[in-house]
Amino acid sequence: MNIFKATALGAVIGGALLATGCASSSASDEAATTDTLQLPVITLNTRDTVLKKAYVADIQALKNIEVRARVRGFLEKIYVDEGKPVKKGQPLFKLNDQEFKVNLSKAKAALSNAEADARATSLEVDRVKMLVDKKVISKSELEVAQSKLTADKANIEEAQAMVQSAEDQLAYTFIRAPFDGIIDRIPLKAGSLIDEGTLLTSLSDISSMYAYFSFPENEYLQYIRTLKENPDKTSNMVTLVLADGMDFAHKGKIETIEAEIEQATGSINFRAIFPNPQGLLKHGATAKLYLSTKADQVVMVPQESVFDIQDKSYVYLVGADNKLKMQSFVPSTRFSHYYIVKDGLKAGDRILYEGTQNVSNGMVIKPKAVTKDPLLAMK
Repeated sequence: MNIFKATALGAVIGGALLATGCASSSASDEAATTDTLQLPVITLNTRDTVLKKAYVADIQALKNIEVRARVRGFLEKIYVDEGKPVKKGQPLFKLNDQEFKVNLSKAKAALSNAEADARATSLEVDRVKMLVDKKVISKSELEVAQSKLTADKANIEEAQAMVQSAEDQLAYTFIRAPFDGIIDRIPLKAGSLIDEGTLLTSLSDISSMYAYFSFPENEYLQYIRTLKENPDKTSNMVTLVLADGMDFAHKGKIETIEAEIEQATGSINFRAIFPNPQGLLKHGATAKLYLSTKADQVVMVPQESVFDIQDKSYVYLVGADNKLKMQSFVPSTRFSHYYIVKDGLKAGDRILYEGTQNVSNGMVIKPKAVTKDPLLAMK
């Protein structure tokens, strides 16, 4: 009887322990399931896209000149105002011209005297020649008279040059617009005494505008190579984003590429031209210029999925068992929100979309479907 009771008691205790062990095992499994992180996962695929690369552009007018005085004098009149449009030939400034009119009168008088002297000398030559023919005087007298006539003709040419110079000086007192454009600041006021070379204003033709920007040498080579091999994928049309972040309404066109690569920067300058019918663009402005290139069937990775270690780019691949594996890849181009994959990843790969800072290599996660394509959301 004692033996039976002991056996029964052992069975009860053993059953209790077994039940406790099973309960503990179930609780552990449930806790493990609860501790598994649920993180968003996306599947990579290929797509067609348009790659846009931004460059800092220096905006310059088609023509931009400094209007300077060519003679010294008092600024008598100003016919235009700052910031106003002018037409070619329109009067801009008038300098006091009294002194130059006097100089022109003197030059014309000197020319008249020179011409009179030449006429008198010409008559003298005819008279001396007649006397020489009659052998009244020697031939040397004729040579002297002819030499004097040559000198008088030279004096006429000098006097004519002086008249032309005086006329030019007088014309310089009346300054006209050399082309259609917009007047810049006028620093001087009427009545100011100005010297030769003094800046009166600047004039800009902004009907169209040049945009200068620099290409790194490697990007320049890629651009030229793509342009030759696939002209339909690389366009010479460019867009402009202004300093306030707004798009400029008109597209531009790449016109020229400079002949030399700058040794200091390793870049080469391009020039694009933009129509500017409303005059919104101004000389000296800065903007961002965007060059677009078509890319067919490329694999794109969101920036949120990527982390860098020692200048290498990585993502977490998600295996069939939902285990994470670090995978390096080589991007061909990096944009603000995504990478274009050159090597290391392919369409069909499942990767962790975000949360890379909260996981580690080899960790098992619970995938969460991304309901919206993150790449489409970022366009």
